[in-house]
Amino acid sequence: MLKHCALRVKLACVLLLNTTTVSLLLIINLKKQKQPFMAAKFIFFVATLVLVLMSSSSISISIASAHDYEEALAKAILFFEGQRSGFLPQDQRLKWRANSGLSDGWTHNVDLTGGYYDAGDNVKFGFPMAFTTTMLAWSVIEFGEMMPPQELRNALVAIRWSTDYLLKTISQPNRIFVQVGDPISDHNCWERPEDMDTSRKVYVVDAPNPASDVAGETAAALAASSMAFRASDPGYSETLLRNAVKAFQYADNYRGAYSDNADVREGVCPYYCDFDGYQDELLWGAAWLRRATQGDDFLDYIQSNGKTLGADDNINEFGWDNKHAGLNILVSKEVLEGNIDSLESYKASAESFLCTLIPETPSSHIEYTPGGLIYRPGGSNLQHATTISFLELVYANYLSRTSQTVNCGNVYVSAQTLRQRAKKQVDYILGDNPVGLSYMVGYGNNYPQRIHHRGSSLPSIKDHPQFIACKDGSIYFNSTNPNPNVLVGAIVGGPGEDDVYVDDRADFRKSEPTTYINAPFVGVLAYLVANPNP
Repeated sequence: MLKHCALRVKLACVLLLNTTTVSLLLIINLKKQKQPFMAAKFIFFVATLVLVLMSSSSISISIASAHDYEEALAKAILFFEGQRSGFLPQDQRLKWRANSGLSDGWTHNVDLTGGYYDAGDNVKFGFPMAFTTTMLAWSVIEFGEMMPPQELRNALVAIRWSTDYLLKTISQPNRIFVQVGDPISDHNCWERPEDMDTSRKVYVVDAPNPASDVAGETAAALAASSMAFRASDPGYSETLLRNAVKAFQYADNYRGAYSDNADVREGVCPYYCDFDGYQDELLWGAAWLRRATQGDDFLDYIQSNGKTLGADDNINEFGWDNKHAGLNILVSKEVLEGNIDSLESYKASAESFLCTLIPETPSSHIEYTPGGLIYRPGGSNLQHATTISFLELVYANYLSRTSQTVNCGNVYVSAQTLRQRAKKQVDYILGDNPVGLSYMVGYGNNYPQRIHHRGSSLPSIKDHPQFIACKDGSIYFNSTNPNPNVLVGAIVGGPGEDDVYVDDRADFRKSEPTTYINAPFVGVLAYLVANPNP
């Protein structure tokens, strides 16, 4: 941010200097021609212009928004390497991380190594991991062609690190592994993933017990990822799609929320309970299978089950637990392209959702901070800003291809409007906000130094090879020193409704990064790399 501020001052000074120089020459010339009245009027005009230039916010905003989106994209993808579990490859770029969780799954005689830790802890929660994977894959599907080739490769590597793990979770018939790690014992410790000696309990759901939410999201993740890999690795793509169908069959055959199972509930709640119902994941999984296969069976499913499974629910939220807005945006593509009129209700719900985001429309009811950030009560607020921005850009693409707009009562919303609104959220996150802070770690000169993240806040195992036990990490948690390891690209939970952010490791609602904040941001940044001024 400091370099942007310096640039803003420099350009303003140049502009003022040039204006003043030219003005003085004109005034001298007018006086020589014995036109003092005209000279006086011009002096007044110049003085007014100088005051306007000095107070102009438009100049400040346009210059401050000159972000390096390609750098931000590269760092947003790099973040996932800091969240890796399992045996790390030789090309691991965040060198302060090392192998962890190498015995995961042994209690059930299954290999459950790999995958991602969801946030600043050392638990592998399957529900948000699958959603993260879906969003990374959707980012590649919609915006992969806009990514620099190396970053497209890195994005596919990030997806595969998760899909390889998700395939393991459904490797046994009529069974789905939904979590590895006891969150209570994990959250009672502050230790590196490389040192963790807490319980690596495996949480599993067997038929006929329900797990429609996790299985449905896993189906969506594998189906979307099959599309992302179709060009570069068709064999792997086919494996993903075949297993996506298998995961969906479990979700549909044994309907219900995975957190309703007593032996699972104690581990997944209150962290990643199904709070909003499992119905949206059934439609979400089917919609992605329709997109990946173009099969009529899945088209029939989303046509015939839309009403009963709540597709008409208009909720201005999209995240790991509630898929309605994303579902409606996804399905609307076929309607906008003029293919499937019977899915019109999905398009109506999608546009109703988008209208709630626009303050000028009659149906607007989403909150914004004074600085312009989308805000919803609860923790990790930036997850809403990144997912909603992603949906705005995706729908804007669909509108552009068909030269359509969104009718929000007496206001018509264009693709350009949606893109500009998404860009404002991105620029806020990257530093154009009231406190001048980049909420992406490692981007800009001013970013959070004390994020709520075990691996980042404890000394690296390479710098401190001695074991750090469960409670021995508390001194690092309580320290006011900056984290010794920079988790490059991590986007923290973000500021409160007043735009205020205190760089406090203990305030996990604001200072903890999560994979599902970053995943949709990858797609948003990819678009802005190619279109920095939409």
